[in-house]
Amino acid sequence: MSDTDGKKTLGLRGGSRSGQVKQSFSHGRTKNVVVETKRKRVVVPKPGAAKTGGAAGGGASGGDPAKRPAGISDSEMERRLRALQAAKAREADEAIQREEDEKRREEERQRRREEAEAKEREQREIEEAARRKSEEEEERRRKESDAAAAAAKPAAKPVEAPAAAEAAVDPAKAGAKAGLRKPERERDRVEERPARAKAKDDARRSGKLTVNQALAGGEGGRQRSLAAMKRKQERLRQKAMGGADAREKVVRDVQVPETIVVQELANRMAERAADVVKALMKMGMMVTQNQTIDVDTAELIVEEFGHRIVRVSDSDVEDVIDTVDDKAEDLEPRPPVITIMGHVDHGKTSLLDAIRDAKVVAGEAGGITQHIGAYQVQTDGGATLTFLDTPGHAAFTSMRARGAQVTDIVVLVVAADDAVMPQTVEAINHAKAAKVPMIVAINKIDKPSANPTKVRTDLLQHEVVVEQMSGEVQDVEVSAITGQGLDELLEAIALQAEILELKANPSRAAEGAVIEAQLDVGRGPVATVLVQKGTLRKGDIFVVGEQWGKVRALINDKGERVEEAGPSVPVEVLGLNGTPEAGDVLNVVETEAQAREIAEYRESKSKEKRAAAGAATTLEQLMAKAKEDQNVAELPILVKADVQGSAEAIVQAMEKIGNDEVRVRVLHAGVGAITESDVGLAEASGAPIMGFNVRANAPARSAANQKGVEIRYYSVIYDLVDDVKAAASGLLSAEIRETFIGYAQIREVFKVSNVGKVAGCLVTEGVARRSAGVRLLRDNVVIHEGTLKTLKRFKDEVAEVQSGQECGMAFENYDDIRQGDIIEIFERQEVERKLA
Repeated sequence: MSDTDGKKTLGLRGGSRSGQVKQSFSHGRTKNVVVETKRKRVVVPKPGAAKTGGAAGGGASGGDPAKRPAGISDSEMERRLRALQAAKAREADEAIQREEDEKRREEERQRRREEAEAKEREQREIEEAARRKSEEEEERRRKESDAAAAAAKPAAKPVEAPAAAEAAVDPAKAGAKAGLRKPERERDRVEERPARAKAKDDARRSGKLTVNQALAGGEGGRQRSLAAMKRKQERLRQKAMGGADAREKVVRDVQVPETIVVQELANRMAERAADVVKALMKMGMMVTQNQTIDVDTAELIVEEFGHRIVRVSDSDVEDVIDTVDDKAEDLEPRPPVITIMGHVDHGKTSLLDAIRDAKVVAGEAGGITQHIGAYQVQTDGGATLTFLDTPGHAAFTSMRARGAQVTDIVVLVVAADDAVMPQTVEAINHAKAAKVPMIVAINKIDKPSANPTKVRTDLLQHEVVVEQMSGEVQDVEVSAITGQGLDELLEAIALQAEILELKANPSRAAEGAVIEAQLDVGRGPVATVLVQKGTLRKGDIFVVGEQWGKVRALINDKGERVEEAGPSVPVEVLGLNGTPEAGDVLNVVETEAQAREIAEYRESKSKEKRAAAGAATTLEQLMAKAKEDQNVAELPILVKADVQGSAEAIVQAMEKIGNDEVRVRVLHAGVGAITESDVGLAEASGAPIMGFNVRANAPARSAANQKGVEIRYYSVIYDLVDDVKAAASGLLSAEIRETFIGYAQIREVFKVSNVGKVAGCLVTEGVARRSAGVRLLRDNVVIHEGTLKTLKRFKDEVAEVQSGQECGMAFENYDDIRQGDIIEIFERQEVERKLA
């Protein structure tokens, strides 16, 4: 039964009540659902319990116990009241904080509105000033035109101006009409002004790019950026201030050689390369910015862009090198450059070692100097001296000549027991040709057979008169072994330097001379440069001979990296693109483009000179030369050396060998290890390969064994020259020939007491014998030659170790061994040599 029947249903008081809910489903379906809602049950405490509670704790709570829910104690009720009060306090604080934040935000909004209004007012003032100025300008131009028209036609009456005619007939009536029209114009202007201001304001505000505008940009089309709007405002401001709208074009003098790259031409005109390419395409030339055009085409382009062309020749590229003379006030004192010269084995390097307390001679094969070395020495008096140590052998004549050209003082070393020798005379001639003062150092004065008087007397024959012979050339008796006379020699050098008053300008672009150049494994081309003028700094761009580069690192004579090198300072320069010739001049330029241009020009001129030298022969000369060649036997050779100076000296020595019947022809001379291409050239020409302080790499050795090419290694230039002389002349006697027997690679280095460093090796090729000679190779360059002190297999001393086995080796009097070094094992034997 339901309530609609008027009958009451049975049920608990406060129980559930039923009702209907219409529930909707997909596809338009509905359903009526009967639901019941239950009322919350309220428990009323019994009167007895209320009285008990009131007596026990009603006074403590301060509330009405009858209104408390059942089961709630006084302490819990008090805790709930405190929590409620704390919540109300927090809500009050939060409300206050919200009011303060809202107040701050309102102040910030007000400040921004004021700033925006100030900017708008400023913009309106600028625009109003521009408008007023334009109106004034228009009014001025109108008055000028009216005045000119009035002057041209004073008697003419304007037919087209009825108002003017009416004013002429009745001035009072015309004035009244004008007075009626004036308020109308003022009203129209007042009505139009807000519309114009609103339009300008909308146009200005449209430049402010918002997030909504950016997101809607794809739908509403492309919008102006904020930068474009700022540029427009800047143009308006400049116009209001009377600034020029268009910048005046700068006309430049453009230097153009016979050929020039399009990009470089654009750079010289300060124009965009794309514009230059476009202009060339309009002329019918489809080129890119990296292509080369001739000077006539470049002239048309330069005139097209409104510039002036200056034609220059290829040789003018060297004009960028600064050749101005230094001013006297810019010059500062510099250290003197002293060159040690003299005959071979007269003690030049030993004397220099005694001065600088270093053992340079220990690193030279046989105690002979093979390269030019440059060192700086500090004297006891605080003076800095730069020494150049040149080799004394006749084959190094050109190297000594270069040393004499860059030097200030020559120290001629003459052995007291040997007197004047042929190379001593050559050194005297070089010093006289260079016009530099000379100091004679009579060395080996400690020997019993020393005769310094004979040295002085022999020097008289070559017009060298020493002070003891009433001359002007200083002479000092010294001993490199005992150190006798070294202080006197340094005093003589310092005195001579004071007389010369050597000065240089350290503040200009650097200029120097290449003392030596080599191709170093790992570091690339390395040049030893003696700075003569200016200061060479890290990062400088330079050109040297046919090469150019940027200074990547500077290393002084002590092996330390330095940031700069002043006048008279020798340094190793890293960062070249190729190996220069010893004796080339180094000049610092401003840009890499200039350096590249100069190097390419010099290289092309050198090629032209060589081609002209080869072509400068007539047919009769060729026939005569061919007839000569039939009667002359040639010995072709290939030369590979460790540095450029050594290769050059060997080639010059080879050119002097021979007579009418036989001569030596150097097919190729280079720097670095012997490569497979060298072996191929030697095989094609049937020539041996002469390696001076270098070794063949593994592919080259394999190719030489297969093709039967002979490779000879030398560490002293005398042996090489003597062997070639003997081979060329046919006077071949029994000689000591080396036979390669094996290679070993150092895998580990151990320190053993009473023995020193021991190399743990693996024999990679051939065999290792205790009685054989050994060489230590590092990057295919010989760094030591000697004999083995010990050869052990496990703990036993053995006479021989086969390939593929491990062994221990120790060198006699040598400890500088490293992991990865190669040990070359060879045997010497006497063999009979015959000419092929």
